[in-house]
Amino acid sequence: MRISKSRTVRAVTAALAVGMIATGCASERGKDGDKGGDKDTFVFAGAGDPSSLDPALASDGETFRVTRQAFEALLEHEPGGSKLVGGLAESWSSNDAGTVWTFNLRENVKFHDGEAFNAAAVCANYDHWFNWKGTYQSSAVSYYWQSIMGGFAKNEDKDAPKANYKSCTAKDPNTAVIEVHAPSANLPGGFSLQALAIHSPKALKAYATQAATGKDDAISYPKYSQEAGTVAGTGPYRITKWNKGNKEVTLQRFDEYWGDKAKVKNLVFRTISTEEGRRQALQAGDIQGYDLVSPADVKTLEKGGFQVPTRDVFNIFYVGMSQEKHPALKKPQVRQALAHAIDRDNIVKTQLPEGGKTATQFMPDTVAGFSDKVKTYPFDTAKAKQLLAAAGESKLKIEFCYPTEVTRPYMPAPQDIFELMKADLEKAGVTVTPKPLKWAPDYLDATEAGACALHMLGWTGDFNDGYNFIGTWFAEYDKQWGFKDPKVFDAVTAASKETDPAKRVEAYKKANDIIMEYLPGLPVSSSPPAIAFAKDVNPPKVSPLTQENFAEVSFK
Repeated sequence: MRISKSRTVRAVTAALAVGMIATGCASERGKDGDKGGDKDTFVFAGAGDPSSLDPALASDGETFRVTRQAFEALLEHEPGGSKLVGGLAESWSSNDAGTVWTFNLRENVKFHDGEAFNAAAVCANYDHWFNWKGTYQSSAVSYYWQSIMGGFAKNEDKDAPKANYKSCTAKDPNTAVIEVHAPSANLPGGFSLQALAIHSPKALKAYATQAATGKDDAISYPKYSQEAGTVAGTGPYRITKWNKGNKEVTLQRFDEYWGDKAKVKNLVFRTISTEEGRRQALQAGDIQGYDLVSPADVKTLEKGGFQVPTRDVFNIFYVGMSQEKHPALKKPQVRQALAHAIDRDNIVKTQLPEGGKTATQFMPDTVAGFSDKVKTYPFDTAKAKQLLAAAGESKLKIEFCYPTEVTRPYMPAPQDIFELMKADLEKAGVTVTPKPLKWAPDYLDATEAGACALHMLGWTGDFNDGYNFIGTWFAEYDKQWGFKDPKVFDAVTAASKETDPAKRVEAYKKANDIIMEYLPGLPVSSSPPAIAFAKDVNPPKVSPLTQENFAEVSFK
């Protein structure tokens, strides 16, 4: 998931953080997290606020963690793994060309507002997205639609890609047929994305009466997406309240859910921006689980009897470089100098949990297509200085954005990591101007729009295909990076169109080699994020894709 992509430890004290989180229904459970209290409510702490209650408008994991409990896509992933399985579609198939996708839908499925789920509802959603206009065509708003299906019925944004979506047909009430113009490595995986989860047709009509406004890093999202009451999916929970003042989203069990009913009646997602604050809240019994455990806290929690499972590595953390924002970054020697200046091994050693790895390319080594022949840029301050001098940039001044009030699976402590990078760059003679931005929506919108010269982001894979990593950024022009290099774009696109699996993997390796020769940004690391639960909780299966299903949660 996208930018999905960063986080930071804020100057809020741990005492204040715990003071804020102690005020909710979770405090009824008692103070040791394993006895007494309310067995009807499970409270889970994330590190950042969701950006929207409509997942189609989002690209970040904090949003998807919440909406995934309420919305379902045509396809899903097996619990705890990355294998595609049926979601709202029991089965699916495609023609040999990969351009016609047929979905056999589940019967007797209801939306939270009472509407019936059927093929017409599926097509209403896809046509709704395809016909977006105005600000909805901004990549900061419709990132995933554009990544998977291309542009729109009528592109208004000059940077929007050519539409690949062709049509959706309700062949009968339980059969939906989606056609695209050309085969894509993003399919069928794209059909599993939260951003393409299915909404009630009644809700879609309400959505159509409102609009997102603004552009770049100043976007205002429609009212329906910022408060509960309008959005309606088919999931095991329905969203009932978003208390932004208390940084809390409340969901209630949907008793007419078609599948296994949620085991706990109420589900609360609460934002606690600091790692220490989340840990203390769990230890105090104010919450029953939290994500993105600090590496230093794992053993402490385990010794206290808490459960701390670790997900498999399936992410990349990187430093993005926006060439349009800062002309000096158009010089290859400058990008190479910045890469050599940053001590990535030190970041892995001091900031990541055990099992973290220094990255050499824009995908982890767990994904087929990883290349062992890419050009590398080892830490070398002297070489960085030489390259800057050769580029005529010995006194380089550059703005470096980093996110606040958040932690990401690939980036446990954003501000700490930023400070390490800043110190490294300054040793090489670079003057760094820090620019902290609140994660949602400010940081997400700014980085999507290419408004930051340097920025810290990352990616947790949505599905297991190399294109989901390198195709995310480098198949065509992307404002985040602000460069146009046909050699890079053509290599990534060629790989995505290769239908033979073995040849496709080799094509991904070649594309990785070309990307790292060009060096649009710096891959930093991959990290196995940990998640924690109280002693009295039967936790859900943890997912390498961070797609936990909280309907599986129960109390012992």
